[in-house]
Amino acid sequence: MKQKKRAVVNRKLCVACGSCQKVCPMGAIRVYKGLYAQTDEARCIGCGRCAKECPASVITLEAQHEN
Repeated sequence: MKQKKRAVVNRKLCVACGSCQKVCPMGAIRVYKGLYAQTDEARCIGCGRCAKECPASVITLEAQHEN
């Protein structure tokens, strides 16, 4: 089995600044209704750019298992 990482946002602590959305090369993360960022799992490649850019440090990369 392969392991793929994906971005996970802590919605309660997200400040919805949009920094993550601007740096995502796949368009996989967006600010939802001005409240918090959320990840499109199908598009996320786990590059970590969003996590590095997040000023609130609320985005982490978590391993996901693929068959």
